[in-house]
Amino acid sequence: MSKDQKDELELKKIAAQLHEDLRNYASLEGENKATVISAILLALNEPSFNINSLTGRKKPTDGRIIYRAIDDYMTNNEISPEFKVEVVMNKFRFIQTNVALNEKRKDLGMTPLRYFASILQEDVLDHFKNNTEFDILGNFYGEFVKYGDSDGNGLGIVLTPKHITSLMAELIQIGRNDYVLDPTAGSGAFLISAMNRMMKEPLTEGSIYTDAHIKQHQLFGIEMQEKMYTVATTNMILRGDGKSNLMLANMFSKTADDFASDEHKVAITKVLMNPPYSQGSKGNPNLYEIDFIKHALDISAKNGKLAVIVPQSTMTGKSKIEKETKQAILENHTLDAVITLNPSTFHGQRAGVQPVIALFTAKQPHPEQKQVKFINFKDDGWIVKKHLGLQDDATASTKRKQLIDAVLYDIPTETSFMVTSSITSDDEWLHSYFYFNDSIPTSEAFEKTIQDYLAFKFDQTVHGRGYLFDDEVAATKK
Repeated sequence: MSKDQKDELELKKIAAQLHEDLRNYASLEGENKATVISAILLALNEPSFNINSLTGRKKPTDGRIIYRAIDDYMTNNEISPEFKVEVVMNKFRFIQTNVALNEKRKDLGMTPLRYFASILQEDVLDHFKNNTEFDILGNFYGEFVKYGDSDGNGLGIVLTPKHITSLMAELIQIGRNDYVLDPTAGSGAFLISAMNRMMKEPLTEGSIYTDAHIKQHQLFGIEMQEKMYTVATTNMILRGDGKSNLMLANMFSKTADDFASDEHKVAITKVLMNPPYSQGSKGNPNLYEIDFIKHALDISAKNGKLAVIVPQSTMTGKSKIEKETKQAILENHTLDAVITLNPSTFHGQRAGVQPVIALFTAKQPHPEQKQVKFINFKDDGWIVKKHLGLQDDATASTKRKQLIDAVLYDIPTETSFMVTSSITSDDEWLHSYFYFNDSIPTSEAFEKTIQDYLAFKFDQTVHGRGYLFDDEVAATKK
């Protein structure tokens, strides 16, 4: 197991423990757990804040001290815009007066707020300072809400694993000079992966695309759930991105003209997204996943690239409305590839979700004879291990390279892995739809099939069910 995997496993254990502690010691449920953790992490980053100041006094309460520290941090680091600061500070306001959080407990010897702060200071804070790509707050949030009925899954929220966010950023070749949007930002995991990839690319001498420029002007996110907006904002601030362009809004209310930095209007060149799942219906036709894709393409720059992870059903699009949307996409944009993923990708979050990654080029009508790549990447080298969750089986990097070679560099591969085909809006945009197994069975496979059949026939006969094969005997006599 690599160091990164060990660190992630340790952080997941901490999240599970905090989940229990937040409920047991502070009577908190769901989203408020993530809000408290976000607030404490921000306070711990303020140099003037000292955890020893949390003594359980009545005035000021520990919550009030933490709230003041966050306010100081926002001011001292010139976190902007003002609207974003107001939303986040309003979300944190309850920690000042919440009785359970601020009351000293005999079993802890301190307030729950100080107890949580000590755990975060000792075991979590350095991971943010090391700029880890692992979405710590997102995974904490996922742990906090996965047993609830309404906080996460009811809103279609599915948190994307790190190996998928980084893969998607690589598939559309996000670079230092790109302007990146996640229009359904969630916890900000895609923006974290994009930022890390952009800053790892060497800086050309004289280029304006410095690390500071990337953090302040090149990352955009839209999130309409206030609780997730707070998590995403905290996530980006803790990674030194105090001026990220995060919007609390419905993505369908935004147009290409709504994206601007402090300097000038910008065009979105790359989009990463994981839209809410299973929200569309005949009553809400605009909430089908395919509609999120279309709108994201519509607000992108010409020749911009989009990578989206959605359920397979999105690429099937059987309803009349979905087919019409698929046709509208082909009339204005280009489908480049669809990658069928490991069914366990969202292990522990959404049972039964069969995910795919779809890659598009914006504002280039789909050529009628274009050969779209359809890939079967179910065997991606990630397996579910008991008590550990999704883990690399030591083949993931090799298999990922095969995928990248096929998608980006047209390296030939067997049709069981990739097929290419022209498409229409009536087609199911999936590998399984276009793939035809034309391989000739080996003699060993043929012999095994015969052996399996004879063993089955013998078993049925000795158990008194030989009559099942009467038609077979009659057919041979003829």
